[in-house]
Amino acid sequence: MKWKVCGMKQPENILAVAAHSPTYMGFIFWEPSPRYMDQPLPEGLSSKLQKVGVFVDATEAEIRTRIDQYKLQAVQLHGQESPDFCAKLRSPHLQVIKAFSVGSHFDFDRLTPYTDACDFFLFDTQGPKPGGNGTTFDWTLLNDYPLTKPFFLSGGIGLEDLPKIHTLTKTTLPIHAIDVNSKFEREPGIKNSALIHQLKQQL
Repeated sequence: MKWKVCGMKQPENILAVAAHSPTYMGFIFWEPSPRYMDQPLPEGLSSKLQKVGVFVDATEAEIRTRIDQYKLQAVQLHGQESPDFCAKLRSPHLQVIKAFSVGSHFDFDRLTPYTDACDFFLFDTQGPKPGGNGTTFDWTLLNDYPLTKPFFLSGGIGLEDLPKIHTLTKTTLPIHAIDVNSKFEREPGIKNSALIHQLKQQL
């Protein structure tokens, strides 16, 4: 199981979490977020770590500036970005993850126009913020997922959810990775390295 730790911002904490070798590390470039990334990355990060920039309705120019500044391998789009916008960013050197908020129900037909415009979907919990609401959604809704496009499972995932995730991986659902954030924090943007270690061991 691939895994992503999102909402990183403090250099020493970034290095501590990177030492546990997550597949992906996410940096939020949406200013209202308490996890907003506004610092340079520390030196010494492994080239195997895939850096993901998280954006909410940013302009193409803003996104490309961050791609160059932080040497991002992927962008995660949490706003109302169109399929054409996603396709314009996507390249052999940059993966596009399009996020969708899931509430008490979800219309999977919304995904069809994005199927050829992005590399992955990401399903997060619908809430007052575009992401990072700290709660899980009803994963049984995923039983109706009609596509083969792989996706990230996100939204308030904690250690207590891993047995249920293990069960989901036994199904035909194309879960590419899990995305963790708030349940592994000491405070917004600062991850608990001991909990990250437990996550890696249990995965």
